[in-house]
Amino acid sequence: MRKPKSQETRGKEAQPLTARVFSALADGEFHSGEQLAGELGVSRGAVWKAVESLRELGATLHAVPNRGYRLRSGGEALAAERITALLPATVRGHVRSIETAWMVDSTNSVLLARPNPPLGVCEVLLAEYQTAGRGRRGRTWLAPPGGSICLSLAWTFKEVPKDLGALGLATGVCGLRALRAQGLERAALKWPNDILVDGKKLGGILIELRAEADGPACVIIGMGLNVALGAPLLQKISDTGAAPTDLVTVGLTQPSRNALAAALVGEVIAGLLAFEKEALRPFVEEWRAADALRGRPIDVHTPEGIVPGLARGIDLHGALVLETPHGVRRFISGEVTVRAVE
Repeated sequence: MRKPKSQETRGKEAQPLTARVFSALADGEFHSGEQLAGELGVSRGAVWKAVESLRELGATLHAVPNRGYRLRSGGEALAAERITALLPATVRGHVRSIETAWMVDSTNSVLLARPNPPLGVCEVLLAEYQTAGRGRRGRTWLAPPGGSICLSLAWTFKEVPKDLGALGLATGVCGLRALRAQGLERAALKWPNDILVDGKKLGGILIELRAEADGPACVIIGMGLNVALGAPLLQKISDTGAAPTDLVTVGLTQPSRNALAAALVGEVIAGLLAFEKEALRPFVEEWRAADALRGRPIDVHTPEGIVPGLARGIDLHGALVLETPHGVRRFISGEVTVRAVE
């Protein structure tokens, strides 16, 4: 009797050829066009077209005569079954579904278009590639297939929780906990929603809310984490004035994206349960210990203008505390740049 195909196998077979070629190359080894064609049941010409499509999406591939194709970043393709199996047992009951998609416009946008998940359980969506990945304030989030974690999680609160604006800070602490579990100890946090390593941006958080008056509130927590962007894309992002980095650059060799995704989901769920009860309080000391801005001269960019001062950490409500020549001010939103010391 033929063994039934797993949900993961059936899902791969339903994907476009570009996605299937990506999955076959995700081990970082060389695969000949003939080998790929045979495995996938297509022509070598179709394989070549899929490889070119991957390059157009930003993937870095090597093509060597008599050896074949190799995906430079290497690393496993995202797989919902593997992520689910790696979740901590303490949170599995709070997961309604985990999905992985080859390509979406934005994982946040997809979940925002769906009904709220029931209370106490979340829905998780990850994508290999986003055509319109979004950062804060509408910025574009760039990531090639296999180069990052693009993850969104939908969670419904019975009512809008106290200090909801601080949820991004709590999520940042959850991200640090997940990274430490994978062996990265020196990550830091930049108010309001950035994860840094050595002063460069490793990841970001985007939280969107859908709420009813005096009713339930659904939050979509989007997390983007750079895993292996490759030198060309890192340079392209740097040319825009940003300072990016990724896990491979900071020393994690062959990081498991599925293990990292499971760690992120597990920590965020545990964080949401704690945030429902005590808001930012369980996270504030960890956030302060990882604060990349504390004591530094910064400019806070607001709709009313730029406010200079010295960063003095955060308060229990998640507000940035700024020491200015005219006294201490607190900001619950805004953009921050660090001023060079003259």
